[in-house]
Amino acid sequence: MNKSEFVAALAQRVDISKTLATSILEGIFAEDGVILTAMKAGDKVSLPGFGQFEVRNRAARTARNPATGATIAVPAKRHGVFKPLKGMKDAIV
Repeated sequence: MNKSEFVAALAQRVDISKTLATSILEGIFAEDGVILTAMKAGDKVSLPGFGQFEVRNRAARTARNPATGATIAVPAKRHGVFKPLKGMKDAIV
């Protein structure tokens, strides 16, 4: 399902226009949307029955370039993680 199909399904499901559904979707998931804004601030976003979005820290490490065998220093960084909750896992199985 791509974005336009998702918007159409959402609009039909809650009986709103596709324009409003698009605005809602972008307000939640856009780069300046609710979820990413909270994650940038270091907060977890938990949607009961669906899942949890959070930021985790990845430690600095050394790695090897497989083509040359040279050692490379990989810096520490933050990355986003989605963890499906029990309700979502049970619904999929």
